[in-house]
Amino acid sequence: MKDLGKDAEVDLAVRHTRAGPEDDAQRIDNFLCRLCKGVPKSHVYRILRSGEVRVNGRRVAPDYRVREGDDVRIPPLRLARGTAPGGAPPATELPVLYEDEDLLAVAKPAGLAVHGGSGISFGVIETLRRRHPDWRYIELAHRLDRETSGVLLLAKRRRVLSCLHEQFRDGNVHKDYLALVSGTWPMTLDRIDLALHKFLTPQGERRVAVHHEGKASVSRVWLEGVRGDMSLLRVRPETGRTHQIRVHLSHSGFPIMGDDKYGDFELNRRSRRQGLSRMFLHACMLEFEHPRQGSRIRLDAPLPAALANYWALLEKGSVHASL
Repeated sequence: MKDLGKDAEVDLAVRHTRAGPEDDAQRIDNFLCRLCKGVPKSHVYRILRSGEVRVNGRRVAPDYRVREGDDVRIPPLRLARGTAPGGAPPATELPVLYEDEDLLAVAKPAGLAVHGGSGISFGVIETLRRRHPDWRYIELAHRLDRETSGVLLLAKRRRVLSCLHEQFRDGNVHKDYLALVSGTWPMTLDRIDLALHKFLTPQGERRVAVHHEGKASVSRVWLEGVRGDMSLLRVRPETGRTHQIRVHLSHSGFPIMGDDKYGDFELNRRSRRQGLSRMFLHACMLEFEHPRQGSRIRLDAPLPAALANYWALLEKGSVHASL
């Protein structure tokens, strides 16, 4: 086996896994990438080409379609540092909002990424896989920013995941967010239609900006309440662009409180002294059609204590945007 570099760690165990009904008809390369988190795709293809991966004792090509009941031999692998087995997932609570044999919905806390990467060993998906090794399949149906809390939906079956992705593409999924912004929101502004463009800063940080050559992006907005010179908004993105809500609101002149990328930095600094320790953006509602049952399901996640307490201070008049 070729060395993947000094920053790699070795998993010396040969593994055998039996394909289940949810694996049926999946390409072997995708099957391996899902099972071997942290292994570079180039290495997955290398062990396939070399014949180290065996299905029912035989070599297979990368486009081989796994069949239920197949015995898959996975050779010793090298994992990127920080993703090797043996590490402990964070002891972060993931309250369950809904669960059945097809789906799992949790209330993701702010500060926890949905998946590992960029120096993060454990996100929600890695944490769940480590805590539930008996689950044969669990994948994210959508994503939330690391700084955003709220409803996060996952699929326990591959066909269920495909159905959910189709609903997202067709606009059959409704996602509502609560955002506290600086300023008094105009009642007439209920739709933001601004194209968004992703780019990298000179420091290599991912950012998004309004740009006429960007991708079409639409957000619906409802005013939930006003406290002094702050407004609580319910926002429903009709498109799913990166940082869409944050950029749409900021560009419209109403930055989200606590947003360290697109917000009012001086206002953020002062609001932290008043108890707002994070960005005030929360995925409060998700509605979709159950992929197998056909019924509409609505999931709600109440405001986390940190945000609810800050809103309560605003109601009492204890803090205000000018601080």
